[in-house]
Amino acid sequence: MHDIRAIRENPADFDAKLARRGLSPVSPELLALDEARRAAIHAAETAQAAQNAASKQVGAAKAKGDDAEFERLRALVGEKKSEVAAMQAEASDLDAKLRDLLMGLPNLPLDEVPDGADEDENVELSRWGTPRSFDFAPLEHYELPAVGKAMDFETAAKLSGARFVVLKGGVARVHRALAQFMLDLHVDQHDLSENITPVLVRDSAMLGTGQLPKFSEDSYQTTNGWWLIPTAEVTLTNYAAGEMFDASALPQRMCAHTNCFRSEAGSAGKDTSGMLRQHQFEKVEMVTICHPDEALAEHERMTKCAEAVLEGLDLPYRRIVLCTGDIGFGAQKTHDLEVWLPGQNSYREISSISTCGQFQARRMNGRFKPADGGKPDFVATLNGSGLAVGRCLIAVLENGQEKDGSVTLPAALHPYLGGKTRLVDGALV
Repeated sequence: MHDIRAIRENPADFDAKLARRGLSPVSPELLALDEARRAAIHAAETAQAAQNAASKQVGAAKAKGDDAEFERLRALVGEKKSEVAAMQAEASDLDAKLRDLLMGLPNLPLDEVPDGADEDENVELSRWGTPRSFDFAPLEHYELPAVGKAMDFETAAKLSGARFVVLKGGVARVHRALAQFMLDLHVDQHDLSENITPVLVRDSAMLGTGQLPKFSEDSYQTTNGWWLIPTAEVTLTNYAAGEMFDASALPQRMCAHTNCFRSEAGSAGKDTSGMLRQHQFEKVEMVTICHPDEALAEHERMTKCAEAVLEGLDLPYRRIVLCTGDIGFGAQKTHDLEVWLPGQNSYREISSISTCGQFQARRMNGRFKPADGGKPDFVATLNGSGLAVGRCLIAVLENGQEKDGSVTLPAALHPYLGGKTRLVDGALV
């Protein structure tokens, strides 16, 4: 969330940065609430001081045997007690209203983020690899003869409904191999610490990373109140919740392979064929907790970690910087990596890497002690896909398809597949 003191000092700048996201000015409402809240707190503290003073005088009157004064003061203390309780309740109510309003506001984009209304105004930064030329019309992943019945949407629909898939045989093993390849690369070459985390979390964890309160409809909640995570960003980032790190312990770079769950609210009719947009999917997530001054350098580092996965699999991709109208709620700046899918003849998102600055840390009260012994400050947090496993499977299948209906698999996966190199009719050969 946002620092109300910074808003007090420069409300025009705060509104100007929100305007870049297409939002109307909100500082007048925030500052009015803040002023009323501070006035209520001051009034409650003044009344509390008067109550405390009267309480001391009650004892003195009792000791002197002045019954009349004793009764008067005792009545006064009772009045002050009720008055203080009412004032504290008012201050608490105003504080909650201010907090709720701040919680509903997105992060402020960095100055370097390009202006734009939507994804059409994102800016391409670079490309890697050359899309393969086919001497036949390339198919989409779910149409490939090599996949056969090993990508089973009918059984998944019988079990769970639309936007689910059952993977079998060789396709399931390739999917597993991709996740293992990603984890090994991040742990062995990128120095990320591997974690296995819960996929069920409390409200506080979802609040901390920004899924709540505004985007509850995008996630699934169990009947006993737990939330199914949309990504391990939620669990890994919340390691910082309520913590006080030594500066020497930063940065903390982590990864986790988990199932992820999204309701895909608002995506009706979008990417309904195949497994590009699912309610349940797997992802290898990267999270960094670091000193705020290091956040932009960490953002570049994390982006390169995700790019290394695509390059290791020889998958052409491009790097995009999202414009102000397309960055996520908690992001200051976001790079998207889009992989080439010949079956769609287009680049499609496979990773989104964001620096959130201190936005999430303020929500979860994650701080660090500066090395120079100065005042504790909030850490910075970053998150990114490294990568979405299902989408990576799609890219491997489509880019490796052959005219005879088989799929040639990337060399980097061969050690994970028992030396098998191709996929034919759902089986490894």
